[in-house]
Amino acid sequence: MAGLNFRGPQFLDGSHPVMLWSALFVLLIISAFFSGSETGMMSLNRYRLRHQRKKSSGARRAAKLLAMPDRLIGLILIGNNAVNILAAIIANMLAIIYVGEAAAPWVATASLTVAVLVFSEVTPKTIAAQNPEWFAFKASHILKPLLQILSPLVWLVNKLTNALISVLGFDPSKDRDDGLDTEELKSLVDISAHKISDSHQGMLKGILDLETVTVEDIMIPRNEIRGLNLEDSIEDLMDTIVSSEYSRQPLFDGDINNIVGIFHARKANHLLRSEKVTHGAIKRFAETPYFIPESTTLTNQLLNFKKTRKKFAVVVDEYGEVQGLITLEDILEEIVGDFTTNTADDIEEIVARDNGVYIINGAATIREINKATGWELPTDGPKTLNGLALEQLESIPDGNVSFSLDGYRFETEQINETMIKQFAVICTQPKIMTEEPTE
Repeated sequence: MAGLNFRGPQFLDGSHPVMLWSALFVLLIISAFFSGSETGMMSLNRYRLRHQRKKSSGARRAAKLLAMPDRLIGLILIGNNAVNILAAIIANMLAIIYVGEAAAPWVATASLTVAVLVFSEVTPKTIAAQNPEWFAFKASHILKPLLQILSPLVWLVNKLTNALISVLGFDPSKDRDDGLDTEELKSLVDISAHKISDSHQGMLKGILDLETVTVEDIMIPRNEIRGLNLEDSIEDLMDTIVSSEYSRQPLFDGDINNIVGIFHARKANHLLRSEKVTHGAIKRFAETPYFIPESTTLTNQLLNFKKTRKKFAVVVDEYGEVQGLITLEDILEEIVGDFTTNTADDIEEIVARDNGVYIINGAATIREINKATGWELPTDGPKTLNGLALEQLESIPDGNVSFSLDGYRFETEQINETMIKQFAVICTQPKIMTEEPTE
């Protein structure tokens, strides 16, 4: 620009600066449009956009433009750079008029940089980031026909760009992966907490967990199974049937591993009306047992219950040994939470005390503890708190001990010969594991 002399009256009269200022102002507005369009388009929520395009023409236009992101970005950058270059030329011409050729480049660069940053970059991009749908949908009215007009230039620029991307070792044809994994979907639910009730959030997270949680994680363990033993007397069996709070009970012959049927409480009336109650009659009224492997995910088991029209299953390990029981109700409670009351003699497994301390039953499962407290105790190992403690201590302690694991401090409170029955647990900062006797 130094070779051009715009200062003489032969080039400029009093009206020329006004025209140049007007042109510069218009160019800054156009630059702001392109800058805001870029941020608005790229900030659109793709999932919400899929829903909105059913009822909004602006959303449909934006979706079509975003379907070819390389062309859209190419168009925006071509327009923005062309406008900024023209603005730089005009700014230099104005600087020559007011400060002379020598200082013009410095004054023009400094002034235009501030103006572009404030008016054409930060301000429009901030507005677009805060209101992406409003900005993008309105901008699509201009961007769509502009893309058609400049399509040859955009095509040429994209070809050159893709060639350079390939040289750098990247795949220009690779599609963007918009899919979300389970943990990302949970985060999305948390982000939408102000729009979704707590109960609905819990249900959504429960559904997402079904694919990763197995029946082993939520089953009634073998040591808690209460059933009907055919080796017991008829009187004992009838007392158990009549007094049981469970609608279904496993029927076994001598050993829990020898389950021969599932007795439903509604069959008790038919049984009592029979001429004579015998072991054979009880067995005859029982349903065929339904066995499932312990590694079955809750998603698959829910579908299996639907397909087989069963509501009760016996969980077995790889050797065919009975490990526990699971019902349809257990799986549903993983989604909606508990919707039945415990029996009167049940003891609450997790009790909150002062200062963040929890008194927890050793038989409580890790998943139950995490759900009740919001903690993140490891779930990839032992299923119960007692199992987790024994894994760390490697033996049943003779007396009460304390230890720390992954930021949680555990103190044993009740111990018998076979397990640690009760703990006092608190969340702490250190993530080290130590063992020390306590009084």
